[in-house]
Amino acid sequence: MSETIRTALDAGVASIVIDRPESGNMLTIDLLRELSAAFRQAGASQAKVISLRSSGGDFCRGRDPQGGKPSPTALAMRENLIAPILDVYDAISSVPQPVIAVVQGAALGFGCALATACDITIISEKARFRLPEMEKDLPPTLALSAMMSRVPRKALTWLVYSMDEIDASTALQLGIASCVVPATELKTAGDRLIAALTARSLEALAAVKEFLRVAPAMEPRGAADYGASLLAAVLSSAKR
Repeated sequence: MSETIRTALDAGVASIVIDRPESGNMLTIDLLRELSAAFRQAGASQAKVISLRSSGGDFCRGRDPQGGKPSPTALAMRENLIAPILDVYDAISSVPQPVIAVVQGAALGFGCALATACDITIISEKARFRLPEMEKDLPPTLALSAMMSRVPRKALTWLVYSMDEIDASTALQLGIASCVVPATELKTAGDRLIAALTARSLEALAAVKEFLRVAPAMEPRGAADYGASLLAAVLSSAKR
């Protein structure tokens, strides 16, 4: 990992920090690849929780267009530009541990989708969110793919077409955030939740995430049966 995507593993917590405050924590394609790798590395560890934070005043102001390979064809464009973005969302979804994002300021474009894609998103009252891509006639379909299971369609459509910035309370109402706390209490709120989760078993934490990932696409009886299987597996594991 570079010095921009910093990782650490301690006391059951895999910490990932985006440390590029001078650029609003915008991420180049190479940094997106590093971020995906950091999530997958954390997922393969014995951590019970994965924490995502960033340095400075903003969470992530989106994707940095600098760098990246030339993409003369649609296939090359998909491989060089699109795949690294989608891989970040896939990594968050695929790791067994809950991913907790702590958002302090602006989360724009990719940053907005990143915050939404995490399992739990704790935000400061000063946080703000926006999907500005249509200003450049770029349909934010990748961000939509990460947000559509969390944010109602009407609200998501409005965010895209209006390009308006929303505040923390609106983000909470729309499902982008899990909770809003005063800016001075943001770190404490994140640490408190992490401490609560690390007191639980990894098997139980992973079962909840797996159920919430898979069950919404099932019909009710199938979802109930799948939930029963996950619970039985956790109970069986706990008896050993």
